[in-house]
Amino acid sequence: MSARLDVVLVRPKEDGNVGAVARAARNFGADGLLLVAPRARVGAEARRRAMGGLALLAAARRFPTVDAAVADADLVVGTTDLSTGRSNAYLRRSVSPERLGEVVRSLRGRVALVFGPEDNGLSRDELHRCDLLVHIPARRDFPTLNVSHAAAIVLYAVHRARGVADPETTPAPEALELAGSEKELFLARLGDVLARTGYPAHKRRGLILLFRRVLGRATPTEAEFRMMLGLWKSLGPVLEDRGSGHGRQR
Repeated sequence: MSARLDVVLVRPKEDGNVGAVARAARNFGADGLLLVAPRARVGAEARRRAMGGLALLAAARRFPTVDAAVADADLVVGTTDLSTGRSNAYLRRSVSPERLGEVVRSLRGRVALVFGPEDNGLSRDELHRCDLLVHIPARRDFPTLNVSHAAAIVLYAVHRARGVADPETTPAPEALELAGSEKELFLARLGDVLARTGYPAHKRRGLILLFRRVLGRATPTEAEFRMMLGLWKSLGPVLEDRGSGHGRQR
C-alpha cells in the first residue's frame, strides 16, 4: 500500500483516548492524526498515553468539521458500531476490517479513516460523507468498542494487508510446513509401542485416532515430529530389556 493514511477523530471526548489512538497509529504506520472539533484537552494525559506516538500527537491538525478534514481525501472510510448487513439504512453495506485492508492495499492517494466520538459515534450526515463503512463484529448485546480499541483493530487490519514484504513491518510468524510423512511415521511407531507394551488391542485404534486428531489441531513442524520420534527410539532398548526379562521369568 502506497496511499497516505490519516486517522480522523471526530469530537473526541477523552484525553487518554486521543493519546492511545496516536500510539496505535504509530504502531501500524498511519501518516497523520486529524482532530475534528475536539472536546478533549489533548494535554498531559494524551501525551502520557501516546508514548511512541507522541510525534503524531504533536503534529495533529485540527479542523472544525468532517468535511474540512477530509476535503482532499481520495477515499473516506467511516466506522460504525451498527452492522448494516443487507440494510439500506446507511445507503451502503459495511465491510469488515479485513476486507477494508484488501480494498486499500493497492491504492494510491490519500485514505482517511474516520472514527466518531466516544458517546454517540458518527452522525448520519457524517456517515453519508463516507465512501465506505467498516464495522468491527462484536457481541450483539454490547457492540460498541472504545474508540482507541476500534482504531487499533482497523489499523492493524490495514497494516497486515500490506503483506509480509513490507520493509517497515516486524516479521509475521513463520509459515509452518506440514510434515505428513513424519506424522504417519509417528503414528506407526505409536502403534508399535502400544502393541509391545500390551496395550489392549481393541483400544489401540481409538487411541491412535485420538493422537491423529490432536496432532491435526497442533500441526507440529518436521523438527518437532523428529524430536517426538526420538522418544520412540529411546524407548526401544527399554522395551527390548522388558521383553527379555519377561522371557527369563517364564
